[in-house]
Amino acid sequence: MWLPLAFLSAALLGCYDIFKKRSVRDNAVIPVLFLNTLFSSLIFLPFLILSRTGVISPETLVYVAPTDARTQGFIFIKSAIVLASWFFGYIGMKHLPLSLVGPMQATRPVLVLVGAIFFFGESLSLLQWLGVSTAAVSLFLLSRSGRDEGIQFAHNRWVYAVGAAILFGALSGLYDKFLMAPGKGLGLDRMAVQTCFNFYQALLMGLMCLILWLPHRQSQPFRWTWSILGISVFLSLADFAYLYALSVEGALISVVSMVRRGSVLVSFAFAALVLKEKNLRAKAFDLGLILLSMVLLWAGSAR
Repeated sequence: MWLPLAFLSAALLGCYDIFKKRSVRDNAVIPVLFLNTLFSSLIFLPFLILSRTGVISPETLVYVAPTDARTQGFIFIKSAIVLASWFFGYIGMKHLPLSLVGPMQATRPVLVLVGAIFFFGESLSLLQWLGVSTAAVSLFLLSRSGRDEGIQFAHNRWVYAVGAAILFGALSGLYDKFLMAPGKGLGLDRMAVQTCFNFYQALLMGLMCLILWLPHRQSQPFRWTWSILGISVFLSLADFAYLYALSVEGALISVVSMVRRGSVLVSFAFAALVLKEKNLRAKAFDLGLILLSMVLLWAGSAR
């Protein structure tokens, strides 16, 4: 059951990337990110209230289980890690083509798999090593595709921002495995994690808005767009399916992470058909290599 949920999460993440790109274009990043976290919190607030008042029973999918201070601490750490990934990712996406950012982010499962070797004792098979090598080659080719558009990977701060987002995102995936996995991890309630995570995100982003954006709002103007609400809706649905998948006994974080990166297919199609971005033929080949690496890693994990 966890694998179909991972595919569903990937499709929803692709839609999330589209709304994210539309929202940050010619817009201040920090207030967009704050409103995203605020709306996500409001989406889950009714489930928390209904769970505490006994309207929703513990047997339902949307029941939010009670948590103690220790659990809240673990969830807060997750919020900080994800917030760092989002912050750098939003900044990079604002200044780089979506058809370039999407394939770059699709290399994240490689880092997750390498992290799983060190932290969870997993070992790489021959197919997995081929997948890692293919992903490395695809990232090199992406740098060449970006250079054709005047984007120098080695000297571009927006590329570094996306790279930082990828690193924090991979760390987040490994930490999610630790939080959600029954037996090998803490086995936390998925709705409690997602609900409290959203509340902490909104709190942290509110502070960032007050400190980093509000004093500079004249030079970093913000405009409202309904696509910001779309970010929250699709991200909430994608994370719900993702955390549900990880909570299932036997779910593999390496495979779930790889499948979720399939969201790049949705965002890449949008970049080609709607945004009419440049140099798509070369990027499509690079994307094909990344997808091949995902297939090899998946096949190696399934053996």
